[in-house]
Amino acid sequence: MSTLVERTEVASGYRAGRTLPLRVELVRQLKRRRTLVMGGILAALPFVLLIAFAIGGTPDGNDDRITLMSTATSSGANFAAVNLFVSAGFLLVVPVALFCGDTVASEASWSSLRYLLAAPVPRARLLWSKLVVGLGLSLGAMILLPVVALAVGSAAYGWGPLQIPTGGSLAPGTAAQRLVVVVAYIFVSQLVTAGLAFWLSTKTDAPLGAVGGAVGLTIVGNVLDAVTALDHWRDFLPAHWQFAWADAVQTTPEWSGMIQGTAVSVTYALVLFALAFRGFARKDVVS
Repeated sequence: MSTLVERTEVASGYRAGRTLPLRVELVRQLKRRRTLVMGGILAALPFVLLIAFAIGGTPDGNDDRITLMSTATSSGANFAAVNLFVSAGFLLVVPVALFCGDTVASEASWSSLRYLLAAPVPRARLLWSKLVVGLGLSLGAMILLPVVALAVGSAAYGWGPLQIPTGGSLAPGTAAQRLVVVVAYIFVSQLVTAGLAFWLSTKTDAPLGAVGGAVGLTIVGNVLDAVTALDHWRDFLPAHWQFAWADAVQTTPEWSGMIQGTAVSVTYALVLFALAFRGFARKDVVS
């Protein structure tokens, strides 16, 4: 009498960790029209501001006060800093929400998500690949803007020290290092938007809903931060610390605000990413 032995057959050469490589997902996302359009918008912003300053003249401070905006034409470094200042509050929120919120929901809307999982690509592996690529593209967008602005500003206003509104200046080399810190902090502060977008992307088949929801909730956070009656409760809002990077472009940088902002943003982001992975692991994928 023969004995029936049940075995799980695994295709030769199959490795779960090698499915959906990051380079494959990155190439897929880079080829998408929305990626190219968003990159074009961010690259065009410095030219738009350059034309605005050429038409309107040197920007003045409000009520005779010298602000970062009033130093925009002092050097390429100042021009880059102003580009980050005018875009950090909203414009840079959009690519983060787009790259992290569209990634999973778009697969569901195309009815290709179930086929990816049937490949088979483990769910955790699929989310990990898409999250890493989404965050990578978001960081790339934040690097693209100041790099283009620095090049455009240096060509138009010269390569020189970064003039600080409160007095003093930073040497070009030091200014470049501080701008790297600024970009890194802005990226960290946007992790909450990335977490919201990614979590919503695993909950809906509508990419616009995930992207719009993340942008909308970020705006709500900004509105709540403007409510001074909340007093110290605003310290728990990521929006309250979004411009703490301004402390890095001082002759003597102050790090406490950026440290608190980083702690708040990372905490919220980790919770949202965990919810996304946990929810998607139990989700009945039918699209």
